[in-house]
Order: sequence, then structure tokens, then C-alpha cells
Amino acid sequence: MSVTHKQRWAGSTLLAALSAFCVYTCMYAFRKPFTVAQFGGIRFLGIEYKIWLVISQTVGYTLSKFFGIKFIAELRTKNRTLIILKLISISWIALLFFALIPPPYNIIFLLVNGFPLGLIYGLVFSYLEGRKTTEFLGAALASSFIFASGFTQSVGKFIMVAWNVDEWWMPWVTGLVFFLPLLLFTWLLDKTPPPALDDIQVRTERRRMNKTERLQFMRTFLPGLAGLIMVYVMLTTIRDYRTNFASNIWKETGHGNSIALYTQTEIPSSIFVLIIMSLLVYVKRNMAALLINHYLVIAGFALSLTGTLLFVYGHLPAFWWMTLTGMGLYMGYVPFNCMLFERLIASFKYVSTAGFIVYVADAFGYLGSDVVLLVKNFSTANVSYSSFFVKMIFAISLLGIALTFVSSLYFRKKYDRYFQVTSNLSYA
Repeated sequence: MSVTHKQRWAGSTLLAALSAFCVYTCMYAFRKPFTVAQFGGIRFLGIEYKIWLVISQTVGYTLSKFFGIKFIAELRTKNRTLIILKLISISWIALLFFALIPPPYNIIFLLVNGFPLGLIYGLVFSYLEGRKTTEFLGAALASSFIFASGFTQSVGKFIMVAWNVDEWWMPWVTGLVFFLPLLLFTWLLDKTPPPALDDIQVRTERRRMNKTERLQFMRTFLPGLAGLIMVYVMLTTIRDYRTNFASNIWKETGHGNSIALYTQTEIPSSIFVLIIMSLLVYVKRNMAALLINHYLVIAGFALSLTGTLLFVYGHLPAFWWMTLTGMGLYMGYVPFNCMLFERLIASFKYVSTAGFIVYVADAFGYLGSDVVLLVKNFSTANVSYSSFFVKMIFAISLLGIALTFVSSLYFRKKYDRYFQVTSNLSYA
């Protein structure tokens, strides 16, 4: 039986989704496993050593996002696979030096580790954007960093407990475990064909942007983008805090010794978000999909807020509280990483690249995360990790709902004006 064009298209789409999911999951093995360690209660300048390490890596990751605004916008499609492998190899070598060099001198190597990893998302997403199936492909990619965070933390914890690897060498050993799968899935990702003509007609052409084009894009949509970026800053801050200090929160809530918790709470979130976001493929009207993405962000904030209220008043155990906050935060966070900006470009037929605006949002998002880490860990107030997380959810959810709603009104009105102009031109 001959293979039809539709079957080949479906197979290519599924392979691209699987490859993107697995490449980004492997990347997380070089980024997050160290966060499950406590580093023997070491303190440096009166501050917990783990806090120094988290801040160091996050600073590197933040600097990478600012660098990535230009790097991803001007990215050529040639040699992307080799670039991915080179960047992750640099981060892996940094973990080797982290294990070899004693504290506090090894702090700098987590900054070196974080910088190249911050560019991987844009490289992987460049294979996926501008397609009729981008929602499905983007959902697969986005669900990977929901799943991968907990999964790679569980692997790191397992390596320490079952293999008796100390907490300094565990991050490098975890990278070793994932390096061969990384090679395989990066090679498979490179087999993804470019967008077809009908993809371009529906979703608009994607191409490199120089500095002038990037500034013009920002000026065109500045009020709406400013509100969305503020929302994304808040989502990134609270998501990053939850991931980096999950082990501390679990310990405070009486679940400190479980290896599987990191994965068990994230699998429902991954599946839930994958299903919800994939369904947007069936929304053909780009503007309708853009507004739905706004409403999903609002619903995510509401879910996190509701779960936290139930936990605070004793109606929800810690496991389900962390699970629901994960679902809610990622329900709000994921649209920014592909779907929302993808549909923004398609709605206004603005020839550009979604990866550029994702990196603008990411840069300020991680900058906000750095600020909160510094405030939390260098202030004199003695607030537990779980209590601080609860306070963040209350404040951020309420403000995030308001800003996202205002952004939806802005883009709705701007689209109405755009539609009127294009309609008048078509009759001229």
C-alpha cells in the first residue's frame, strides 16, 4: 500500500513534535538536576550556598535571553543542529568544572552553564514556527519543559541515592546519562522540513529580522506587548521560583525524601497543557485564537489562585496544591512560548519571526526572576519558601488577570482597525 501525502505529512509532524520534546527534555538534564541537592548546608557570606548557585545560573540564563533577542532574530537555518550540540556541550563542561573546583570558587561555573542553555529554546522553536500545526508542535515543545523539569530532577535525585554519587558530581553525571539521547533526537529534529506554501499562506512568512525591523515591530504593538511582557515577567518569576525551590517547599510540607514527587506533580500538568494547547490547531481564525490564548492565561492564573486558597485553608493537601499550581502556571506560561506570539504575527500578517518576541519576553521575564530571588534571599525577613510562594501567587494572579484582560481589549480594537484599513484597500 502506497503512503499518501497526508500520511507522510502526519508522520513528519509527529516526528518533529517528538524530536523537539526530547531535545528540550535532554537540555533540562544539564540545567535543573542540581536544584534537588542541598549542598551540605554550606553557607557563603551568610547565605545558603544553593541560593548562590541558583542565582548564578539564573543570571547566566538571563544574560543569554538578552543576547538571544538579536541572535535568534538573525538566526540562519544552516548548521542549527551543530549549534545546539556545541552550546549544550559548553554547559556540560561547565558542570565538570563545577564538580572539580571547590566552593565558593565553583559558583561562576553555573553562570557559564546557564548562558548557552538559554539559547536552546529559540533554536528548537525555529524548526516549528510558521506552520498550520505550530500549536500542536509548540504544545509538545512546551509540555517538555513542564515534564522535563520534574523528570530530570527525579533522575538527579535517583543518581545521588541509588548510585551514591555526591551532590557536586551529580549534575555532570546526569548530563552524561542524557548526552547520547540528545545526539539522536537533535539529528531527528534536523530532518524537519521547512514550512510548506499553504503554511505560509495561513500563518505568514517567517524570516530573519534586523535591528530596524525589530524596533518597528515593537513600536507597532507597543501598548499590548508591554502589558503581555509584564504578565510574562510575573509568570516566569513564579514558575522559576517553584522549580528552583521545589525541594525546599516539599521539605517544609513534609515530603522531603520522595524521589518521584518531582515527576508525579508535573506529568498531569504536561498532559493537561498538551491537550488544551493542541486543540488550538482547530481554531482557524488567527484573531480568535489570539484572544483564546489570552483567556487561557487568565484561566491559568485563576486555577493557581483557587488551588492556593484551598491549600491555605486546609482543604487541599500539599501534593495537589503543587499539582494545581503547576497546571495553572503552565497554562498561563506556555502560550507566551509559542502560541500567543505565533497567532499575533498571523493575525496582522506581519512578516517576522515569533522567536524574536519570545526572547524579548524571556529576557525581561528572567530579569524579574533574578530580582525576586535577590529580594527573597538577601532580605532580612525570615519567610519560609512555601509561605513566600503562597504570597507570590496571591499578588501575581490578581494583577496578571487584570493586565491580560486589558491586553485582550487592546489587540481586539487594533485588529478591528487593521481589518477596516485592509478592507478599504481591497476595494480601492
